[in-house]
Amino acid sequence: MVDEALTSADDELSATADDELLTIGAFAARSRLSPKALRLYDRRGLLAPARVDEVTGYRYYRAGQIERARLVALLRQLDMPLAEVARVLEAEGPEAAARLATYWADVEARIAGQRTLVAYLRDRLSRGSSEMDERFTVETVEVPAQVVLTESRHTLADELPAWIPAALDRLEGAARECGGVTGAPFVVYHAEVSMESDGPAEACVPVADERAAREWAERHGGPRAVRVRVEPAGRLARTRIVKAQVAHPQILAAFEAVERWVAAAGLEISGPCREVYFADWAAAGPEDPVCEVAFPVR
Repeated sequence: MVDEALTSADDELSATADDELLTIGAFAARSRLSPKALRLYDRRGLLAPARVDEVTGYRYYRAGQIERARLVALLRQLDMPLAEVARVLEAEGPEAAARLATYWADVEARIAGQRTLVAYLRDRLSRGSSEMDERFTVETVEVPAQVVLTESRHTLADELPAWIPAALDRLEGAARECGGVTGAPFVVYHAEVSMESDGPAEACVPVADERAAREWAERHGGPRAVRVRVEPAGRLARTRIVKAQVAHPQILAAFEAVERWVAAAGLEISGPCREVYFADWAAAGPEDPVCEVAFPVR
């Protein structure tokens, strides 16, 4: 009985301590958040005061809110956006931990991409903007006219690794119903594709039977509508790259190398740049040639 009485008394003391009202200044000091931050988190629904004086407008917080406030402060130290903080706070236990883990995995992926970009920029800056990149051998080749099945999309650079193989797979499946694939698939960039510019990009698969292809395209409309067009004959300036160089931003060095070579050769770029995939991507290793970076020239 004595133990039960002591436990009950401890619970009452704990409840009383948690219910203690603190001014915004006192709560800020104990929670390690500034009054300005507390006002912001109130507006965003993350941490509302327990009471607001109707006359003075003074804000009061309960001592029991300190743990939540400190959690908000720690999450913000991870540069977590307020919307994501709210998602973590509204979950409990393992789910909250899982949401934090998902957020941090995205951060690490972004940092890895930025690390790669830094390495690319350091190499570019050390060589100078006009110096030829000796890693790439550029040549010109004449290409015949081709009937192609195409699928276009506005896309950012980080979406390309998923979209390109999926789009080419869909187009190759359609081409098999139209006399078969007659050449290497390629992707045309009709405008810049980066982390800030979304193209569009156009996936293309050469096909044998133009009439069958047009009939197939008419039967299969929808959001991923396949179109048919004739890619004209012409001359390409191109360089071959290995699988490890295809990732963004490494591939930018190849495009720039071709552009410099074209200028030095006295040629003129006459159309949008492209990537031609001539090898089995899945079977290729990191150092195996898989792709040509090319520009139409005249």
